[in-house]
Formats: sequence, structure tokens, C-alpha cells
Amino acid sequence: MDEDHQVRDEERDGMRAILESYDSELTPAEHSPQLGRRMREAEDTVQKLHAHNTELEAQLSQVLEEVGNHKQRAEMLEVEMKVLKSQQSTAEQSTVITKEEVDTLRLKIEELEAERSKLAEENRSLEMKLEKLTVQGDFDPSRTKVLHFSMNPTTLAKQQRKEEQQQLQEECERLREMVRVLEGGGSISGNLEGVGSLQSPQEVAELKKQVESAELKNQRLKELFQTKIQEFRKVCYTLTGYQIDITMENQYRLSSIYAEHQGDCLLFKASSSSGGKMQLLETEFSRTIRELIDLHLLRQDSIPAFLSALTLELFSRQTIA
Repeated sequence: MDEDHQVRDEERDGMRAILESYDSELTPAEHSPQLGRRMREAEDTVQKLHAHNTELEAQLSQVLEEVGNHKQRAEMLEVEMKVLKSQQSTAEQSTVITKEEVDTLRLKIEELEAERSKLAEENRSLEMKLEKLTVQGDFDPSRTKVLHFSMNPTTLAKQQRKEEQQQLQEECERLREMVRVLEGGGSISGNLEGVGSLQSPQEVAELKKQVESAELKNQRLKELFQTKIQEFRKVCYTLTGYQIDITMENQYRLSSIYAEHQGDCLLFKASSSSGGKMQLLETEFSRTIRELIDLHLLRQDSIPAFLSALTLELFSRQTIA
């Protein structure tokens, strides 16, 4: 504003100097009208200059206002820039965290895939083993029902043998009694049925022959029974892989065909003569197969499954060896 006033003063002084130079040239008669006209022209020029200055001041104020607005907008943009930079930094950090999580999840997925492949391989191996066992005559306990006979063939044969032996002994005793009575010349006792008329020596000789025939028949039955027992034991040994021996009353010893040592055996004790409930007795060999006992006898309560698993275990040992 001071510069504007200075410019105006200089212009005014310039105008006065021009007017004074004109006035010095004019005569007194021409001085007044000419002076008045020049004054009016000078005032018009001054007013135009004032108007022009006012317009310039207005333009300057507008420019200054626009500069202030631009400066304020620049400050706002600078603040927004800082905010955007801060958000970008946060986003980069979150991106880094996300990448780390993705890498961790990728490793976890790879581990799970490896474990799944391993389990699938084990499953295929177990299915192949199960197929092999099925072909060899073994069975799957989960899909095969095991029927247990109330009386096994050995017990039935024993009982039949005892009954036949008892009948033969009773017949032999009755015939011996008759022979003694007849040889002594006495009468036949009323307890000996159907022999009241046997009193002659011929009849006594006939009775002796019958006794001898009965004893021979008894002996042959014993031999036949022993032969059948041996045959039955061999069949059981061939089919099951176990030799079964009776050590004492209601106690049985099982020896596997694949046993590593001659003394490796199992002892089972029956709760009754019918053999309904069997109990495994502890032996030196049974202490070495605790895992099979815990799994098949204690958990599954299946003696056939236990004996089958033991057979496979001993067979695999010999195969590997």
C-alpha cells in the first residue's frame, strides 16, 4: 500500500510540473481557462488512476485469498498424505503377518498331507495282510462269527470211551462172577440175570470164552480209541498248528509247530470237565508274549484269536530268520 501512495505522489508531482511548464508559457488572459481545463483533465486522470489502483488492489486481494486457499489445501493434502503413508505402512505390516501365517498354514498342510499318505499306505498294507491271512484260512474277527461247541470232539470221545469201558467192565465182572459160581458147583445168584440154567462144564467153558471175547473186545476198543485219539491229535496239529497234550485233570498243554524252543508252550486250565471256560496259566513262554495276551485275551476275550495271532507271530519270526 505504501508503494501505491508513493506512485500516486510521484504522478501528481509529475502532473504539476507539466502544468506549471504550460502555465509559464501562457499569458495572464489565457491562464485561467487553460488552467481550469487542465485541472479537470488532471482530476479525471487521477480518478482513473484511483479506479485502476482500486481494481488492482481488489485483484491483489483476490489473488492473496486464492493463495491462502491453495496453501490451506496444500496443508490438507499434506495431512492426507501422511495419513495415507501411515495406512500404507500398517497395510504392509499386516501383509507381512499374513504371509507368515500363509507360510505356516502351507507347512501344516504339507505335514497333514504327508501324514495322510503315510496312513493310507499303512491302511493298504494292513488290507493286504488281511487278504493274505484270509487266503491262508485265517478270519477277520470283526466280520466272522466264531462258534464255540459246548462239547469239543476230544471231550465227546473221552466220554464215549468211558461209557463203553464201564459197560465192558460191568459185563466182565458179571461173567467172572458167574464162572466162579459155576466152578464152585454152587447155584447161580438171583442177581445174575438169564444164567439160572447154566450149570454144565460145557456151559462154564462157553462163559469163559465169552469173558475172553469180551476182554479181547475191550482191548481192541482201547487200541482203536488210542489210534483215533492219535489220529485226531495229528489232524488238530496239522490244521491248527498246535499239539495238545493233557498234563493232568482239566489241564492242557499247547505246543506250537513254529515254536523257537522245545520248551515253549502254553498251559490252559478248564473250569470244569466239559471245558466250557478256559484259563491261561502263566509259564516262562507266556511272559514273553504279554502284548498278545493283553490284546486278545484281556481286551477281546478270544482264545482262537490269541492262538491265531501267536501262530502268525512265530511264523513271521521263522520267515524273517
